Amino acid sequence: MRTIIYLIRKEFIQIFRNKFISKAIFAVPIVQMLILVPAITFELKNANVVIIDKDLTPESRGLISKLAGSTFFRISGTTFSVKEAENMMLHNKCGIILHIPVEFGKNIGSGKPARLQASIDAINSSSAQLSWAYINGIIRDYNTEISIENINTTQISSFPMIDITNRYWYNEELNYKFYMLPGILVILVTAIGFLLAGLNMVREKEIGTIEQINVTPVRKHQFIIGKMVPFLIIGLIDLGIGLLIGWLAFSIPFEGSILLMFLGATIFLIAVLGLALFISTFSGSQQQYMFVAFFCMIIFILMSGIFTPYESMPQWAQDFNMINPVAYLMRINRMVMLKGSSISDISAELISLSVIAVSFTSLAVRRYRKTA
Repeated sequence: MRTIIYLIRKEFIQIFRNKFISKAIFAVPIVQMLILVPAITFELKNANVVIIDKDLTPESRGLISKLAGSTFFRISGTTFSVKEAENMMLHNKCGIILHIPVEFGKNIGSGKPARLQASIDAINSSSAQLSWAYINGIIRDYNTEISIENINTTQISSFPMIDITNRYWYNEELNYKFYMLPGILVILVTAIGFLLAGLNMVREKEIGTIEQINVTPVRKHQFIIGKMVPFLIIGLIDLGIGLLIGWLAFSIPFEGSILLMFLGATIFLIAVLGLALFISTFSGSQQQYMFVAFFCMIIFILMSGIFTPYESMPQWAQDFNMINPVAYLMRINRMVMLKGSSISDISAELISLSVIAVSFTSLAVRRYRKTA
């Protein structure tokens, strides 16, 4: 035990002697939280719309006014030329073209179907789907208003009506920051634990100081534990800093137990530190380690469900996430922070993370070889 304590002390001294790492440890969580949380959002705001109004009737102007009054759209121009509107979309001056044809108002007044054409830039499929959903909702509301104006109110009251009351649970305001912050915290902890721990060990290889440890009677498991514990502590401190920034800067709610969240983060850090040290054992330089680590991080983060729904992924991707520690911590963070889940609710995630942590750490101990 004393040997491990001395190794941990040596690691802390070495970490804080490195000016880059010592600054990155505290600068990364502050910058990452303040920039990524408000910036990363899939919400649609101020989508630019070009109007082709060839009808010029009160009905067409009423629809345009309703569109302009929406918080989701911004009228960026009007024209009578389809070619000009398409050219504006080609040069990214608008994302939607709404074409109101001749006799739009006349058809509404006569009870005939009135047609519209909405052309949407679908380079970003998520934005295109949201744009269509919002503009379809506005047109549907406008259609309902016109129908009410043309039907006797006594007839309307005699129609059977269904009253629907909806309620959003756990994030009633649909605040995207509340949804993203738990995921950003996972990225933060992953970056600290996965990148810095592995780079620290590979750097020792490059400068030759690791050979001094190899000639001592220090055992392999003691060496690995001594490498993991400092970055485990630093990762948990950064998690606390991230939570504090989220609370002060974004008023993020926290419904569950903070100790339970830190328990999940501790097991997660053991898993990613074990993987980082395993990769560093066969990396001969920091460039080699960074290449492999970047490859693993991109896959783990993008497939974890932080940015896209886990349930929407193909089955093979969902199966892969069984060995993806980032996916487990992401679910733990969101369930604990937003739903107030207890340990029984996340027991499956904790057990799976524990198995991954033991497996990766065992691989690191087994793969590390003392050269002397």
